[in-house]
Amino acid sequence: MAITTEQIKELRDATGVGILDCRAALEHAGGDYDKAVAYLREKGLAKAAKRAGRAASDGVVELYSHGDGRVGVMAEINCETDFVARSEAFRNLAHEIALQIAAASPRWVNEEEVPQEVLEAERDVARARAKDEGKPEAAWDKIIAGRVDKFLDENVLMRQGYIRDEGKSVKELIGEVVGSMGENIVVQRFVRWELGEHVESEETEE
Repeated sequence: MAITTEQIKELRDATGVGILDCRAALEHAGGDYDKAVAYLREKGLAKAAKRAGRAASDGVVELYSHGDGRVGVMAEINCETDFVARSEAFRNLAHEIALQIAAASPRWVNEEEVPQEVLEAERDVARARAKDEGKPEAAWDKIIAGRVDKFLDENVLMRQGYIRDEGKSVKELIGEVVGSMGENIVVQRFVRWELGEHVESEETEE
């Protein structure tokens, strides 16, 4: 069944969860509001959203080296208290996030960080490809939206499929830990280095 904007808004207002997650929950529940709420709670997203506004100023800077030093990651993951920051569950999560960054090479933490010019470039490429392939113009908007969604899924950390379980996103993974620990957890920033990247950049510039 088609999920309406009104259904998404109602669920979002009640849970504080993002639009895309609300849509996914309603689709999973076949449009049933109560089942959608239960689904979000199982994923830990409803609890996570309610805590998302709370200050997260403690945490850890996780360092990870992969492939005999060929890839290195430094990620800042924040929580609310030193007690949680020192816990095994939080440290494990921080390690998993660094491992995810090393393996999946995201470019941004959240989709809000993606520059508009980057999104416009993806839309232009999708539009040109649809035209070259002879797709009907009436279908272009859907094709473009699908390409942009795929681009975000591949390049935004929170939207990536968790490398150990593609059935859940990194955002859902964090939400589960938030739900069990009762504190807001935020991936503040990260840097990923790969051996030889600067050489490739210099060759490209030449």
